[in-house]
Amino acid sequence: MKTRRMILCALFAALTAVCAQVTVPMGVVPMNLALLPVLVCGALLPWRYAAGAMLVYLLMGLAGLPVFAGMVGGPGRLFGLSGGYLFGYVLCAALAAWLLEKRASPWLAMGAGVIACYGMGTLWLMLVGHMGARTAVSMGVLPFVLGDAAKVFVANLLARRLKNALHP
Repeated sequence: MKTRRMILCALFAALTAVCAQVTVPMGVVPMNLALLPVLVCGALLPWRYAAGAMLVYLLMGLAGLPVFAGMVGGPGRLFGLSGGYLFGYVLCAALAAWLLEKRASPWLAMGAGVIACYGMGTLWLMLVGHMGARTAVSMGVLPFVLGDAAKVFVANLLARRLKNALHP
């Protein structure tokens, strides 16, 4: 079981890297599909493994591998304006997984994960970008709400199907 979970961690780190490349450039934070595998990861793995998978993703980017949106990597991107959302992936996956372990609804768990990611990203924008809360929310949250709600919907469908396949 442990080997299977470790393989799934690596798979989710790789899927996040691939989905990050499906992007729509927008201001300081690009819109991409990376949150989709983050949410599915949180739905399928225990919270420690879900967090570990996203930490692997961040470490790949920190090492310079081009895994972040726009095929870039390195500390400049990880600690740049969008870095809070990247760190937020760890919190998002871990929180969703933890809530699901506590028998929360998948919709609630994934929604809470997205909100946690938004919170971390917004605080980061405020600190690193020297922005007020209103500006940070208008640049880093509002443009993404509808797309991320769609990702929660798709992630729930995918997780339900994959859970049956991975955990017969």
